[in-house]
Amino acid sequence: MHLPNLFVGDRIMAKGVVFAGRDAVLPKLCAAIKDNSFGSSGIDLSGAAIFHTAVSDAGIGPTSSNKVELEESFLPLCEAGVKVFLGKGELHADTVRALGDYGAVYIVVPPVTALLSKNMRSKECVTYPELGMEAFWRLELDGCPGIVASVGGDSIFERDVQ
Repeated sequence: MHLPNLFVGDRIMAKGVVFAGRDAVLPKLCAAIKDNSFGSSGIDLSGAAIFHTAVSDAGIGPTSSNKVELEESFLPLCEAGVKVFLGKGELHADTVRALGDYGAVYIVVPPVTALLSKNMRSKECVTYPELGMEAFWRLELDGCPGIVASVGGDSIFERDVQ
């Protein structure tokens, strides 16, 4: 995924392939990356985007990215090549710095399930199907609004509001 010059506060519209995962699957994914068993899945995370959401017939919508299970996944996923994280909520300063160190970006997505579901062109469970809607999914989105919340070690949540 190509990342243009983004700045905290920029409004974006994400389009294309995005992986989806949350509390149940991302710790499993990180463990598989750490023990080198994830490579056999055939999934390439280089330059990938991960949306913190479950996928169901009811649709998709962001979950809080600052839950322990999710926030602990940022560093190993960055090491595996992930460049974009979509979710909601403020991240801890250590996570913001790690994103900056890896040239990754965190984008806050408004909780607009109906809009996001309408703009989801396809969905495919790519691994851990036993987790149901919390499995690891490949989505194709045709427009997912967001605001850049962390890039280059800077965070929208650490700015003074005028």
